[in-house]
Amino acid sequence: MCYNLVMAEKSTPQTENSLGTPSPALVRALKLMLKPLVRLLLANGITYPFLTNVLKGIYVEVADKEFPLDDKKQTDSRISLLTGVHRKDTRRLRNQDINDNPPPENLSTSAQLIACWVGKAEYLDENGQPLPLLKKSPETSEVDFETLVKNVSKQDLRPRVVLDEWLRLGIVHIDSDNRIVLNTQAFIPKDNFEEKAYYFGQNLHDHIAAGTHNLVGGTKPFFDRSVYYNCLTEESVEKLNRLSNELGMQALKAINSEAMQLQETDHKLATAQERINFGIYFYHATEKSNSPAPNDKTSEIQEGGK
Repeated sequence: MCYNLVMAEKSTPQTENSLGTPSPALVRALKLMLKPLVRLLLANGITYPFLTNVLKGIYVEVADKEFPLDDKKQTDSRISLLTGVHRKDTRRLRNQDINDNPPPENLSTSAQLIACWVGKAEYLDENGQPLPLLKKSPETSEVDFETLVKNVSKQDLRPRVVLDEWLRLGIVHIDSDNRIVLNTQAFIPKDNFEEKAYYFGQNLHDHIAAGTHNLVGGTKPFFDRSVYYNCLTEESVEKLNRLSNELGMQALKAINSEAMQLQETDHKLATAQERINFGIYFYHATEKSNSPAPNDKTSEIQEGGK
């Protein structure tokens, strides 16, 4: 079978199921979604009992904050009924302080510096690429790395300290002209698991949150689409991978530049309470034995959760 184009309409909100009888389609999606996560957990020594304790707290937190009854106080008994968590555990977990995915130290500063370097016109060449920067320019009219750090950082950070750390993490390198070059494919430091884990949680949370909003029939559905093709060779996959990197970085830089300009004006307003997250991904894998036969081509533009 071959599907040339799939653009599903916004889903109708599913009616509330009887306790213990969830949608089979949703359960299938849940199993598929959890498999790579369980692989990550096992690779890092996180066992099933540990995960169940984490899930208990999350179930209680979400039920408490997002499933209240109008004009009625949220109770331990109701949360226990909603979640299946014992009332004694519910009471204990509701009183715990939860700090969801706090950013690693100095992460926000690095992110702001990189965003400025790839987003502001004075740091870009005629092709919109980040300029190589001198550590400190003798010309006051030429931008340099020291000025970038001092203009962006609200902390008393020495540019040399930032540079040494970025060199260690592979975010930048020094070229033959002794200029600092941003490794545009290394926005997430390759050797820092803590920072990669932070972005992993943040980005997957927002992607799943967008899909959840669309599945439950939220108004103004979020943009959530992907392109799927099978029956491809490794060479074709590599070609598409390079294209996705090229076009993806163009889109990310365009959104970053526009968002930075809007933020400079918006942050002064009392109504500036919103945040956004825009992401792009590319994935490929060898088809398993239960996949369609080689001549069963599938080509889809999929709109997630809609």
